[in-house]
Amino acid sequence: MSKNVFFVGFLLAASGLVSPPLALTAGLLYGLAFVHPYPVDTRRLSKFLLQASVVALGFGMNLAEVVKVGRSGFVYTAGSITVAMLLGLAIGRWFGVARTSSFLITAGTAICGGSAIAAVGPIANATEEEMAVSLATVFVLNSIALLLFPAVGWALHLSQTQFGLWSALAIHDTSSVVGATAKYGAVALAVGTTVKLARALWIVPVSVFTSVVKQSKSRIQWPWFIALFCLAAVVSTYVPMFGFAYPVLSHLGKVGLTATLYLIGSGLSKATLRQVGVRPLLQGSLLWAIVAIGSLLLIVQGWIRL
Repeated sequence: MSKNVFFVGFLLAASGLVSPPLALTAGLLYGLAFVHPYPVDTRRLSKFLLQASVVALGFGMNLAEVVKVGRSGFVYTAGSITVAMLLGLAIGRWFGVARTSSFLITAGTAICGGSAIAAVGPIANATEEEMAVSLATVFVLNSIALLLFPAVGWALHLSQTQFGLWSALAIHDTSSVVGATAKYGAVALAVGTTVKLARALWIVPVSVFTSVVKQSKSRIQWPWFIALFCLAAVVSTYVPMFGFAYPVLSHLGKVGLTATLYLIGSGLSKATLRQVGVRPLLQGSLLWAIVAIGSLLLIVQGWIRL
């Protein structure tokens, strides 16, 4: 029964007939109602599908816009990541969260959610339990953000550029940034995706810094899919002979990300919620609230703009 329901939900999410928030909601309902038949395989598939979909989205981007947005977003990203890291570690210490879990939750909130945690965790010598708690904390908040942000954006009459920038700065995972901005509009999607990917590049310096502090010999995971996204933008801008294929590839990227959100949602179970615990969730929630509200106020007041 659970297998049939899972595959039906996945096929619907991959059909392009449902919106990203609806796909995530369906995944969440499945994860809470059933025991997942393929938890390990689903995590692997969702990681691959996310990266492949982001690369496909690059075929719908103009290189000049990617460079412009990425250059402007880099300054905001550097400042916000520094503030978020310092603030997150302070909040974690205040709530008495274990040091490694606190660091992982902070890195996930400051940079790019599960991708940052997966990259930094082994270098920080995190245990499986610490990884699971950190990923679950960020994932719960990430799911809330995907459903909440578009409603807030419409209520405040944010422009597409403002909403894309806000989503990139305040939503944890790339997949949910794409999901939220795709629902808001094409410009929001382009801005949100580009700034978020520029933010994801900070996985590398944070990983290097962690490796030096921890004196770890673990291999640093380079986010190669970001380079492929840029390459796709180069091809779509300067190789017009295949122009007929670029809209198709970009559409497939959006569909792939919708399917990814369903897979991610299906991985949230009652056991995962119990495993998170109160203190890590409080740390993650407070840090995320400060980042989201603070960045929104700065964008509305015009202090942060593209």
